[in-house]
Amino acid sequence: MTTLAFTKGHGTGNDFVLFTDPDGERELTPEQVRFLCDRRFGVGADGVIRAVRSRSIPEGAACLVEEPDAEWFMDYWNADGTPAEMCGNGVRVYAHYLITRGLVAPERRDTLPIATRAGVKDVLAGVSGYTVDLGRWRLAEDRLVAAQGLDVARPGLGIDLGNPHVVAALADPAELDGLDLHREPALEPVAEQGANVEFVVPEDPLVKDGVARIRMRVHERGVGETLSCGTGTAAAALAFRHWGGAGMPNHWRVDVPGGRLAVRMFPTEEGEHVSLNGPAELVYSGEIELPDA
Repeated sequence: MTTLAFTKGHGTGNDFVLFTDPDGERELTPEQVRFLCDRRFGVGADGVIRAVRSRSIPEGAACLVEEPDAEWFMDYWNADGTPAEMCGNGVRVYAHYLITRGLVAPERRDTLPIATRAGVKDVLAGVSGYTVDLGRWRLAEDRLVAAQGLDVARPGLGIDLGNPHVVAALADPAELDGLDLHREPALEPVAEQGANVEFVVPEDPLVKDGVARIRMRVHERGVGETLSCGTGTAAAALAFRHWGGAGMPNHWRVDVPGGRLAVRMFPTEEGEHVSLNGPAELVYSGEIELPDA
């Protein structure tokens, strides 16, 4: 067995095990990822993030072509041991980890480019947490969504943020609270690569002081129900704005079981982007003996 030095962090309850491997010498096996994320026998987390220099991993080297300053790659793995493209909460926690550990030293007004499997994401540290530009988004295939606690399947809007989402609106807060998301929701047609599934209800009133307000629960692909999903909150806000049509605002407040996040849509030269703002915290550090690969 080998020893791994790690740090536990979270963003609105979406939690991660992070460790530093600058030269790409400590790639974990899926079995080791599952062990670390196990809440009874390991550390416990929704995913594992390896801090590796972009030049040391093929996916990161490809990102350097896009952005030469993206020194660090977020090597993110779901709790079930599968790699994932991106994680909106995870990239904020990762940026906080890099800054706190002295691996980068950006000025407070500077953006920090982070390489991911979904391309380079720019993160900005501020007084209200971290803001990440999730980049461009697009509508994807619509699907019917069935879940424990729903009497009939509901229409779901497909949203692609570099990772796949399906967003379903529910009738009222009681219906949202009554969901059993321990079991994976069923999608029709089936999403071959899986998808994060968000269930959303509006606050009353929906818009207050120019900000739209919604509540959300989520079942994350490869993880299960989590207290928060960063890209999921962006997908939920985008879906509600799409359903609302003209006149819907571009500023959104999304409440999740683990806290509150802010979503904003804004124009760029290459098309509309969406950003996510919220807290990032490091909880504790330690060492753990990993099972043999």
